[in-house]
Parts: sequence; C-alpha cells; structure tokens
Amino acid sequence: MRDVTAPRLADVVRTLERRYPPSTAESWDAVGLVAGDPEQEVRRVLLAVDPVADVVEEAVAWGADLVVTHHPLLLRPVHSIAATTFKGALLHRLVRSGVALYTAHTNADAAVGGVADALADALGLVDRTPLQAAASEALDKVVAMVPVRDAEALVDALAAAGAGAIGRYARCAWTTTGEGTFTPLDGASPAIGTVGEVERVVEARVEMVAPRRLRSAVVAALRAAHPYEEPAFDVLELASWPGATGIGRVGWLERPTTLAAFAADVAAAVPATSQGVRYAGDADGRVARVAVVGGSGDSLFDAVRAAGVDAYVTADLRHHPASELRERAEFEARDGHAPPYLVDLAHFASEWPWLARAARDLETDLAAAGTTVETRVSTLSTDPWTGRVAAPAPLPPEGHP
Repeated sequence: MRDVTAPRLADVVRTLERRYPPSTAESWDAVGLVAGDPEQEVRRVLLAVDPVADVVEEAVAWGADLVVTHHPLLLRPVHSIAATTFKGALLHRLVRSGVALYTAHTNADAAVGGVADALADALGLVDRTPLQAAASEALDKVVAMVPVRDAEALVDALAAAGAGAIGRYARCAWTTTGEGTFTPLDGASPAIGTVGEVERVVEARVEMVAPRRLRSAVVAALRAAHPYEEPAFDVLELASWPGATGIGRVGWLERPTTLAAFAADVAAAVPATSQGVRYAGDADGRVARVAVVGGSGDSLFDAVRAAGVDAYVTADLRHHPASELRERAEFEARDGHAPPYLVDLAHFASEWPWLARAARDLETDLAAAGTTVETRVSTLSTDPWTGRVAAPAPLPPEGHP
C-alpha cells in the first residue's frame, strides 16, 4: 500500500523545479532527472555537490531514495552506460539500489535561494543584488473577448495550457465586461446570432500572462475552448527586465574589515580543503563591498569591476586572468587602494553551503503540499585534491648570506 505521506519522485522533481527552473540553466548544461522512476516513493533525500561513487555508497547505506547533486553526472554526451565504464557502473549501482539521481546545476547557481545566495549568506552579505542579473522570462499577455457565461471555462483552459502562472500563484487572470458586436456573413456558422443580422453580446475581456515559449499551446487552447467560430484575441509581447535571479551576488559586509581578516572569515565559513583559501591584494586593504560566485568565476571579471566591489570571492582562479586583473587594479589604484581584491577557494567548498539551504527548502515545500521527506547533507569532501606541500622559503639573492 502506498504511503500517502511520502511524495512520488515526480512530485519531488516538480517541487525542485519550481525553485530551480530548468529553463534558467545555461544552454550547455545538463540538469534534471538523470535516473529514477517518476512513480517511486521518496522518503529520504541525500544532497551532495558531486555524483561520485562515495556519495552513491553513502546514499545506499543510508537507504536514500533520491540523491540531489549540484554537478551533473552526464554533462557531456555518452554513447554507452555499460557497467564497464565508471559512470555506467555508478548508474547501474543507483538503478539496482532503487536510488534516483537529480541534478540542479546552473539553474541552482542563478536561483533566488540558490548557490550564490547560500555563499553570500555564509559570508554575511546584506543588501544583495545579482552580479549579472538574468532577464525575466519572456512573457506574452493573451487578451480574449468571450461571452460572460464562458469566461470561467476559458480561464481554466488557458491555465491548463500554462497561462496565468505568476510566482507561487496559478490561474491568475483579469476580467472586465463590455459589449461586443458583429454581423455573421454568408457561410458563417455563428455560435451566437444569425447570418446577415447585427448581433450584440455582453462579453468578458480576459487577460492572462503566459511564457512566450508556450504561445502555440496557449493559443491552441484558447481556440479550442472559445465558443466562437472566429474568436477575437490579442497576443502582446511584454517587456523583459533584469530580475532577482542571475549569476553571483553583490552585497555589503555588516562591518568593513581587512582583506586578510576577510579571507580568514571566508575560510571559516566553508568546508576545509587541501587548497585552503588564497587571496590576492594588500593584506591590510579595506573590504566592505563583496561579490561572490560559486564555482569557477574568472570569466566574470568585467562584471566584477563594473560592480565596484572591494573583493571577489570565487573558485578555480587561473594564473593569467587573475594576474591581469590585479595588475590593472594596481595601475588604476588611487590613494593606495587597489580593488578588486581576489579570494580564491576550492570549487567544492564554494558550492557546498547551498546543500543545507536546499534541503530545508525541499522539506518546507513538500510539507506545504502535505507530504514528508527526510533529508541529509553529505559531509563527504568530494574536492579532488587530497594534500598540499608548502613551498620552501625563497633563496636569498646571490652574494647575500
């Protein structure tokens, strides 16, 4: 007998995708359900940064029904998932154990409450905005005139096709009434009126927004549900604007500090790794305004400079881009202050803080729907680096003791 308090995997996926819409993922990304039966029940969910073998074994040992990871297992196309390959073997282990796998990657990076916000929370940033705001999803406004008695049915049909969804509200519509007039001509088959006679009908004007990508489906639903042979309707393209989502976050520390002290705070806020936390810039430089990007972030240096921040926290900084940014900052320095300073941490460490927030949000969202799951955040370090050797002290110049 099915446990009615346990959601189906399909329910969990829908819940995750309301938080992290797949449509907001980068075009090169691979997000969503990787393995699992949408009808299976989900009682336990393990969250981790990477879909590696140790994480899968942790999930199996704990009795998880679903693993949610940030990084994709199958980012690049594959031609075989035979168990003779390491990724194939991992998928076989998941399937045989009845454990589903779901990925939220760049869609979780950009989302409100996603990876960037979690890192900003960990560092105590306030008054935050996206570093590189994403435009809101392209929307249409669908406007239709329909006899008043048929207005509710039309709203239902448009909502079923995807119109009228605004945030956490569904079936959103605006209506008003007026008088429509028309004359059916020879050959017409009017639902109301008579051929050759002027007809006047009290009609409702129904307005609903809809994602532009659903335009064909919404218009088809309108035509199918409308009682008129030739319904009168408009499709208006709405303007897009920067929204609350986007890459990275920019915010303020509650109290200014020095670069060295800030880097120490960053190290204390994220999991310890062999790399530790590196910084570039004057150790005593003032840090008040900060940008953060979870994961690899040196492609965003132009946005960082434009944001006017004192420090930029990210991962995987490469030698040449970092060197060029710092040299340019020193060249343009005024009063000895040469931001933006750089704080570089391990890729894994920069994204791990999101897991706890994602777990809480998932439990809360499912509870609101009357179902329950138990979540666990994996504490396994999946950072690939396992050790570090400190460089010896530099040799003194030749001729000096």
